[in-house]
This record gives sequence, C-alpha cells and structure tokens, in this order.
Amino acid sequence: MTLTFHKYEGLGNDFVVIDAARADALDPERARALCDRHFGIGADGVLLVVPPSSSGARARMLVLNADGSRPEMCGNGIRCVALHLARRDGAAGISYVIDTDAGPLLCEVERDGDSAHVRVGMGRGRPEPELAVAFDGRRLTFARVSMGNPHAISFEEPLDAAHADRLGPAVSAELPEGTNVELARQKGDAAFDLVVWERGVGRTLACGTGACATAVAAIRSGRARYDAPIAVDLPGGRLEITVAEGSLEVSMRGPARRVFSGETPLDAGLSRA
Repeated sequence: MTLTFHKYEGLGNDFVVIDAARADALDPERARALCDRHFGIGADGVLLVVPPSSSGARARMLVLNADGSRPEMCGNGIRCVALHLARRDGAAGISYVIDTDAGPLLCEVERDGDSAHVRVGMGRGRPEPELAVAFDGRRLTFARVSMGNPHAISFEEPLDAAHADRLGPAVSAELPEGTNVELARQKGDAAFDLVVWERGVGRTLACGTGACATAVAAIRSGRARYDAPIAVDLPGGRLEITVAEGSLEVSMRGPARRVFSGETPLDAGLSRA
C-alpha cells in the first residue's frame, strides 16, 4: 500500500502534508519514519489535513512532530496547509478558516502557482508567569507566552546555534509539558533576529508561533509597539507580526511553498523509526 504525500516548506521549516479522512490516520511511529532525513522523506513534522471539526471551517490541521509528539499548533505549518488547500481548490486569492488544536484560525492566501504569502489570524497571545532557569552556573529569566502552544523567550542570550542546542532542552525540561524556546536580539525599533529550539523537533530554520510569541513579549517589555508591523528574521527568512493593543490578537504574514509531491510505501522506514 502506498501513501500520497506533498512536501511543503515555510521559511525552511519543512513538512510532509497528507490528506486523510480521519485524525488517527497516521500514528507516531509512522510520523517518525516519514520525517527521518536519512531513511524517510525528511521533515520537521507531518501535517494531516482532515475534515473540519467546526462549522464554517474548510479543513482541520493536525500536527505530528519529527519525534512523533503532537503539538497544539504550528504557525509555519498552517501557512503550508492554507496553500495546499488553495492548490487543491485551484484558487489564487482566497480565505479559509482552518481548525487546529488551538482553535479555528482565519488564513488569507495570496497564491502564485506553488508558492504563496499567507496572512493568519493567530488568535490571542497569552502572557504567562516568567520562568527562572539555572544554567551553567547562572540564573536566567524567560518571558512566557502561549500561542496555543508554549513559548519561553529571552532577549539576553546569544543566538549561536550551539548555545541554542544546549539551552533549549534545559529550559524545556523545567516545565511538565515542555516548551519551545526563543532566543531573540533586537536590531531596530521594530525588528528582531530570532533563533528557535522547538519542543519535539530541536532547532529549526523558522517557527511561526515562536515569532508571534516573541513579538508579544517584545511589546510587553517595551521593545516594540502595538498595532505596528514587527519584522522577525529567522535563519529561514522573515515573518511580519502585528499585535493588537488591548486584545493581544496576533496577525502573522509569511511565505509557504510546495516543494514536490510523491508516493511512498506506507511502511517505509518503520523498522528504523
């Protein structure tokens, strides 16, 4: 039996996208096998596109990380799913409501063939109590923001990859459910560089919800302003984030691209997963 899949990426955060009839169509073991970069297709995660769970939605997105765990939300992933739906529907400019485990989200797609820019209403950024972490003999403090999934943000730590690879797991281990970890550096009135270590994946080229959470934390710490575009530059490229004053509703705009489509044996790589 073969599985039809589509490879998408959003700022280098790459996914295997699969159309499925049911939420349980793919188990964690198969997700790990598909995401394996040596023996599988290779990806940061799998996105299942299944029938909607709420009225008015076009589809539902379910996310499986490369380690088989299931996060609540994926910002780069939802842009890829929105483009996938637009390709399926043969639409250029179109809006969709897509159900996620963090709630239904509105996506506005501007498509050009296999590529698109997608604006997503990401919902409300929810500030949470700060997190103090002991690391390498120092006491570090992280701002925390939920975008439907957890984030811990520092504006003080260096952005080098080796540091992120060590610090990310240490910070995530401080919380029972784990957390994504963002290391940010301000480089202008409304611009930040960002490196993200993702729970269940590791360091990635981009994280949409991480960029949104960082923008909320930047505003609350006086580093940026409400209702004005904030440029977040990740290793894979730039996202534009806006946070509404009062409601803390977050808007994200960024690219998505289909890389290729194909078929693979359903049990490919399972013995190695």
